[in-house]
Amino acid sequence: MSVRVRYAPSPTGLQHIGGVRTALFNYFFAKSQGGDFILRIEDTDRERYSDESLQDLYDTFSWLGIEWDEGPDKGGEYGPYVQSERFDMYREYADKLIAEGKAYKCYCTPERLEALRTEQQKDKKAHQGYDRHCRDLTPEQQAEYEKQGIKPVVRFKIPLDGKTVFHDVLLGDVKRKNSDISPDPVLLKSDGFPTYHLANIIDDHHMNITHIMRAQEWLPSGPLHILLYQAFEWDPPTYCHLPMVMGKDGQKLSKRHGSTSLRDFIAKGYLPEAIINYISLIGWAYDDSREFFDKADLEKLFVLEKLNKAPGVFDYKKLDWFNGQYIRKLSDEELKAKIIPYLQDSGNVDNPPSEAQDAMLNGLIPIVKERLKLLSDIVPMTAFLFSDISGYPAEDLIPKKKDAASTLEILKLGRPLIEKMAELGPDGEAQDEALEAAFKALSEESGFKLGELLSPLRVAVTGSRVSPPLFASIRLLGLKTALERIDEAVKKLE
Repeated sequence: MSVRVRYAPSPTGLQHIGGVRTALFNYFFAKSQGGDFILRIEDTDRERYSDESLQDLYDTFSWLGIEWDEGPDKGGEYGPYVQSERFDMYREYADKLIAEGKAYKCYCTPERLEALRTEQQKDKKAHQGYDRHCRDLTPEQQAEYEKQGIKPVVRFKIPLDGKTVFHDVLLGDVKRKNSDISPDPVLLKSDGFPTYHLANIIDDHHMNITHIMRAQEWLPSGPLHILLYQAFEWDPPTYCHLPMVMGKDGQKLSKRHGSTSLRDFIAKGYLPEAIINYISLIGWAYDDSREFFDKADLEKLFVLEKLNKAPGVFDYKKLDWFNGQYIRKLSDEELKAKIIPYLQDSGNVDNPPSEAQDAMLNGLIPIVKERLKLLSDIVPMTAFLFSDISGYPAEDLIPKKKDAASTLEILKLGRPLIEKMAELGPDGEAQDEALEAAFKALSEESGFKLGELLSPLRVAVTGSRVSPPLFASIRLLGLKTALERIDEAVKKLE
């Protein structure tokens, strides 16, 4: 049978980086096996459902360039691909289980269940959860509850003894005593909505899903799902519970570690190529050395055998490094097109850019490309070109192990060399070589290190210790303005 896998998110929040990794692993496995990748929307949690979350799902995968073979927006022979459009099927199968004595109607009110929970917690009972109060009701007892107008839920009969075993591609055989499985979980709610467990099993079976690839946090649900497959007398798919995505502190990745929604990563200026490459390496490795993979590579090379059992660590700095590498692979024109929206949002560049701004951008791209980690870095990195920078503290001018007096001396020594830039010709490369030679000579003559000479000038001109190369920055800013800023820096220190 051809491989068929699915990504089945619940539109109750923005796409989390961990969920995106699950989708990518499913997608790349399907493509590497010549199979199909299916999108299914599991929208049965109506209290937390939001249209914004659903749109974010579509926007996320459109940005990544990942397409499914079947889904709500594409159709397919196994649709509909939205669970709320399949309710009749869930009711039909729930009734089938009841008729076969494998499930039952439960009339316990929320008040009774809450009282039961409180009592169990108070008595610290070993087995918490539902007490199977309605499991063996007589027809007469059921009729009495029906007269009271109580709308029942449908619960699944977990076997009272024995154990359930299933095989996981990554983890091997997973065994669990049936007595340790949550007692008689709800399959169909009183409002007719299915729970995740019922809808998930029915949909995977009827959509001919061959492999279930999901995070290891779903591992405890595995035995229950196997029992449901057995109850329906269906063959279960192959399971592969993926390694968790953790922060560097060993805890599950969450907002306390940093951004987790892909929307945030997009806004900050990560490239889809970097995101795909990096998060595909969290818990998977082709070999011990190769790090760079594009989407086409992964569509061919991804295999389950190279998954790691251990959790994968999400390292934000490593992702930044990957993103910087992919930024450097862009042509100047491609990078220019990608940074312009950030400069426009900051109000520094018109929409569309003026002729003068366009010329400035053409000169800017070559000197920032090697320094950008995120596309959004362009705004603070080039703020000195568009706004007043005089608000920086005087302390920023002073190099390490120097004081205000020596820094003042440095600025006064360096200013005349900067002033001579115009005499060195219009060629930027020739200017840079001549200025570097002049500052090296000044360094030997004055006793100041080259970095100590350039650092105060950089802060004076740009207002920051981190900026594009000093001489190129001065050319973009204009020599007259640069000299005025150096003079202001002198006054600041004086």
